[in-house]
Amino acid sequence: MSEVRVENRVEEQAVGPDPLVSFDGADKVYSSGFRALAPIELRLPRAEITALVGPSGCGKSTLLRMAAGLTAPTNGSLARRTERMSYVFQDPTLLAWRSVRANVELVARLQGVPRQERRERAQDAIDLVGLRGFEKAYPRELSGGMKMRASLARSLTSEPELMLMDEPFAALDEFNREKMGAELISLWRTRQVTVMFVTHSIPEAVRLGHQIAVMGTGPGHLKQVFRSPSPPTADPETARDDKALRELRTEISTMLGGAGI
Repeated sequence: MSEVRVENRVEEQAVGPDPLVSFDGADKVYSSGFRALAPIELRLPRAEITALVGPSGCGKSTLLRMAAGLTAPTNGSLARRTERMSYVFQDPTLLAWRSVRANVELVARLQGVPRQERRERAQDAIDLVGLRGFEKAYPRELSGGMKMRASLARSLTSEPELMLMDEPFAALDEFNREKMGAELISLWRTRQVTVMFVTHSIPEAVRLGHQIAVMGTGPGHLKQVFRSPSPPTADPETARDDKALRELRTEISTMLGGAGI
């Protein structure tokens, strides 16, 4: 497996032998003739978080929808090596008339999971995201961060191998956004799920990603894929290299024309 080194110990994408999702020259041209995405070459390694970052209109959400099978590439191909996946939106999309437990159980219920099993899955997920004690609460009684925790818990009850996350923390304040990022890393440590995470925030992408795919506009295209110089690890006690992460934030900001870091 070859790797290309670039400055400050950041590597271009190292393509593993068996990625969970592969985009091979996948593009998107709509019937109107609008070219949303130029051909994309991207691999999502198993049991890693891939963060997609770039300005509005660069095709991040289109790429995520391709990975979910919600839209097909016009040319090229996409291979997804699992059907066990969940989709987490920016809006928690909780049903107001259902309790936290009932909301978390909903996906498993729609999948026909037996009642006792889905109840156990829901409780495990509720415990995992730190909502124990709020099982009977309704969405109107929850803070924004708690609603997003409930949404994450619901996505886990389908026992996904792949989690597709479309700017899930964008509506939160900075404190809760960082807290939910830490929660996502904690979930990744527990479940070793593969995550494709869309964000406008360079710091968030660098903090969460094992690899960071930087996208540009005109049409949407992949500018570069970086391997994190200090990625999340399975051991929560492992210190991360803040200096290397700051350098990567600066490099990506410069690449995107001085976007905020």
